[in-house]
Amino acid sequence: MPRLAFVLPLLLLLVSAAHAGTGFRETTLPGKNADRPVHVSIWYPTASDATPVLLGETPAFIGQPVIKDAEPVAGPHPLVVLSHGYGGSWRNLAWLAADLVDAGYVVAAPDHPGTTTFDMRKPDAVELWKRPGDLSRVIDALLDNPDLTGGIASDRIAAIGHSLGGWTVVELAGGRFDAAKVTKNCMAEFSAIYCKIFEALGIGRDAASNAAMAADLGDARIRAVVTLDLGPGRGLTPESLAAVHIPLMVLGAAADVDADTATEADIAATNKDSDYLARHLPPATTTYSLIPGSLHFSFMQPCKPGAAELIEKEAPGESIVCRDGVGAARGTIHRQVSSMVTDFLGKALADQ
Repeated sequence: MPRLAFVLPLLLLLVSAAHAGTGFRETTLPGKNADRPVHVSIWYPTASDATPVLLGETPAFIGQPVIKDAEPVAGPHPLVVLSHGYGGSWRNLAWLAADLVDAGYVVAAPDHPGTTTFDMRKPDAVELWKRPGDLSRVIDALLDNPDLTGGIASDRIAAIGHSLGGWTVVELAGGRFDAAKVTKNCMAEFSAIYCKIFEALGIGRDAASNAAMAADLGDARIRAVVTLDLGPGRGLTPESLAAVHIPLMVLGAAADVDADTATEADIAATNKDSDYLARHLPPATTTYSLIPGSLHFSFMQPCKPGAAELIEKEAPGESIVCRDGVGAARGTIHRQVSSMVTDFLGKALADQ
């Protein structure tokens, strides 16, 4: 019987992976008193043979083929919730969502109010501590509405986040943030750019927000976490990170570091947040890797040829979103990340 209990989840994953394509739908979760509605994008396995459309296709970015509002394959499916970075959206990790669906997962990505492309608020109105709760609300909604996805396996849920999204998913794993500490000597311990980001996010603006940031924002339903070049990781307390008991994969950008010959000092200097996280998490359940050729935005959606020049003309300075390490190809970076993530999640969730 124990062997059967272990094999059944794997069989369910194989069955759900035998689908014809990727279904996609959108929904909105109403906020309490309508104060924080959250837009959610959902990818899921489907056997539909309808003609796909390109999702997120723009003059600069390559779209992903999906079948909108298709009938989902019956589950239960493992679930991955995605968290975008500051000023980003669900589109940023759509490439990874498609690969995860190919592996049998349902994937859901909210647009975090106040820190998304579609809703950028003033620092005094950003409620950063509500970001982890957005993901918890998504999990609630999908568990309560199996018709949206074909059904979710409640014991096989993971979270992945890029940049500020990485901070968000570590909070779900049990990390606790000390806003007062990181803003007290910001220029001395961080950098001018980092301090400006803290200010833009409203970090450390008053005692009430500091207390809200320091609260336990965890969700016990999360069984594994992946961070993609996270920030701000160094505000997470060592004590809270040491107490994280679920498997956690930390992936950092490595374009400025030779991953084969780098010293600990080299890694720490270039990947301060990822390195900090990996050093304070339990070694037995933590995986830390640098992705060759990657810069911070290499984890975002693939760019078309000439996209950097096009973006630079319209928004000077923003073309960095299409920049990777010298000689690196974003497609190659994505394939490596996708392979590492699906392998990690397959093992981590099977062990639950």
